[in-house]
Amino acid sequence: MSVTSDNSDVFGKKWSEYIQFERWILILVAAVWAIRLGLSLAGTSFTVIRWVSINVVLLVGLVYCSVVVHTSGFGSYKQLLALLFLQTAFAHILIAAAIVLGIVTETGNAYTAPEVFGGSDGRTWIHVLAHSIAAFVLPLITWLMGSVILFATKKLKRSV
Repeated sequence: MSVTSDNSDVFGKKWSEYIQFERWILILVAAVWAIRLGLSLAGTSFTVIRWVSINVVLLVGLVYCSVVVHTSGFGSYKQLLALLFLQTAFAHILIAAAIVLGIVTETGNAYTAPEVFGGSDGRTWIHVLAHSIAAFVLPLITWLMGSVILFATKKLKRSV
C-alpha cells in the first residue's frame, strides 16, 4: 500500500476513515470471534460452534465494501484494498490470539480444534504463523474478487 510521507494517510484516507466506514463489519468480526471462543471454552460441541463463522462475516464485508465503496463515493479500487486489508487482518490477528491462548493455557478452543487444522491439534506456533501470513496475503485475493464486484457496480450504476 502506498503510504504518504507523514504516515497518516493510506491511499488518500486516514485509517480512522476506513475504520468508520466499515465499523459494523469490524464489530461483527469481534463479536463472532468472542462468541465462538466463549462457546468452545464453555464446552459446546464443535458441530454447533462451526455455525458461528467469521468467514461469513468477512464474505458479507467483502460484498458490502465492494459495492458501497463506489456507491457512497468513498473511493475506488485502492480504498477497497485498504478496507479488505483492515477487516481481514483484524480477523486473523484475533484468530492468532485465540490460538496463542490455546498454546499458553494448554486448553483447546474453536480456533485450535482438529477440525480447523487438518485433523491435528491446532495449538501450534505454525498455526499462529499461518494466520499472521494470511492477514497480509488473503486481502490481495479478496481484493481481486471485490474488484470484479466493484467493476460490475460501476458498470451497473452508469447504465441506470
